[in-house]
Amino acid sequence: MNERQQAEANVMKLSFSARSENEAFARVSVCAFISQLDPTMDELNDLKTVISEAVTNSIIHGYDSDGNKQIYIQASISGDSVTIVISDEGHGIEDLELARQPLYTSKPELERSGMGFTIMENFMDSFEVTSEPGRGTQIAMTKRIESKKALYN
Repeated sequence: MNERQQAEANVMKLSFSARSENEAFARVSVCAFISQLDPTMDELNDLKTVISEAVTNSIIHGYDSDGNKQIYIQASISGDSVTIVISDEGHGIEDLELARQPLYTSKPELERSGMGFTIMENFMDSFEVTSEPGRGTQIAMTKRIESKKALYN
């Protein structure tokens, strides 16, 4: 997003306790904000899935399920696209390249599938993860909402 688009974007910010029961709250809140773009059911389901994956990763991997920590979400709408940034101030990721490999999980004892990053990357038009050990992780994702294409072409 360029500076002009950022200035014109409609922005929502949210922070909440890193508790598993808040994952649904995050998903519903962001999707309610995005509903103004009139997404299709498939688009909405994709967005719900990536939000769930990112928030769950923060809770389980970033904070080791320490519900006293915070997860931060910023969603912005610019034209026909939505950008979602989900971040934590948790452990961070030691080896980001390894963590992005399909089926890799650092918590096999929790029966994690290791597909979170792969799912997020495949469901969104752009996906970027940055992380620093001891300082947290940030996931930035953008998706163009197809139902609005005709209005902006």
